[in-house]
Amino acid sequence: MNEEVAMAIETPALIAPPSEAHVRQAEDVPAASVTLRLRNVNAYYGPRRVIRDVNLDIVQNAITAIIGPSGSGKSTLLRCMDRMHEVVPHARATGLIEYRGIDLYDRRIDPAAVRRSIGMVFQQPNPFPTMSIFDNVAAPARFNGLVHGRGAAADLVERCLRQAALWEEVKDKLRQSGTSLSGGQQQRLCIARALALAPDVLLMDEPCSALDPVATLQIEQLMVDLRADYTIVIVTHNMQQASRVSDRTAFLTMGEDGAGYLVEEGPTGRIFTQPREQLTEDYISGRFG
Repeated sequence: MNEEVAMAIETPALIAPPSEAHVRQAEDVPAASVTLRLRNVNAYYGPRRVIRDVNLDIVQNAITAIIGPSGSGKSTLLRCMDRMHEVVPHARATGLIEYRGIDLYDRRIDPAAVRRSIGMVFQQPNPFPTMSIFDNVAAPARFNGLVHGRGAAADLVERCLRQAALWEEVKDKLRQSGTSLSGGQQQRLCIARALALAPDVLLMDEPCSALDPVATLQIEQLMVDLRADYTIVIVTHNMQQASRVSDRTAFLTMGEDGAGYLVEEGPTGRIFTQPREQLTEDYISGRFG
């Protein structure tokens, strides 16, 4: 099996009893609508703490934008949600991260299973360079046993490419390399690859930062379209993008100890027009960051 595929695949679905930990949801978020619940989350690289005591609810079928200055731990927080943070040598996370009532850091939980339910799209498009467009979508799903046979794989590829708004552009060149596509197309191919594994949550780490304005708008529209079927969390430095596409916004900044912490979170409209914290207003208005 191609090593690039092996790094991206996810194995069995999560199997664990709901955690009995009692946690309080955000005041304006009904508990039943919360997909991911973070309580007192800290993240470390060796002895250095990079995230401090984050409490955050990620709402189902909504787009949550995580904003903040460089170094505030936005990407690290995202990676804690699917346990990719711990892949880094000497990195660890503490606190509670629940996915639909399941403690993702319970010792009985397979991290690979977490990454199947919670997919990741990275900043730089990363299609498998030795694979065709078709195989970029089909191979991880085949490896996970999600499809069997050529017909089922073809149906899956078409469905996911349609979901990623890419089918009409590539349907006649599925055997070409995934890297033959433009940057925006490659990013949509990576989104289709993530969707092929049937995730519930999509994490997107600055997915438009390497794209031109036209491709950026295509990805933004795609996120809005996918929101009906998926819970989406996006890290972005683009305030206009956060205000355009997200339903909720979380603002992180860096404390004097060098660790990122959550300043405030809430509906995007309120965060951008009536923030409760002066730090939030200063960041959104460009006074720092």
